[in-house]
Amino acid sequence: MAKCTKKAGIVGKYGSHYSASLWKMVKKTKISEHTKHTCSFCGKTKMKRCAVAIWNCGSCMKTVAGWALDLQHHFCPHSEVCHQKTEALKEQ
Repeated sequence: MAKCTKKAGIVGKYGSHYSASLWKMVKKTKISEHTKHTCSFCGKTKMKRCAVAIWNCGSCMKTVAGWALDLQHHFCPHSEVCHQKTEALKEQ
């Protein structure tokens, strides 16, 4: 019996228990959680998540605390624009 996880991918293990909109949201976080990220110390793509918010580089053996599911948090563009405006006001 073949498993059909082409569309579901990493969240195919949940089966049809949850709606598609929920596993699409979970899929995005699971993919970023399991991918290897770039180390800020050595520059290699060896940063891997070993526990919640604990990231370890396999090359230089540095351990860093980051966000729970992603090494660097991606803020929304609106907050980035607000941050740029406040920085510009501080410079004046």
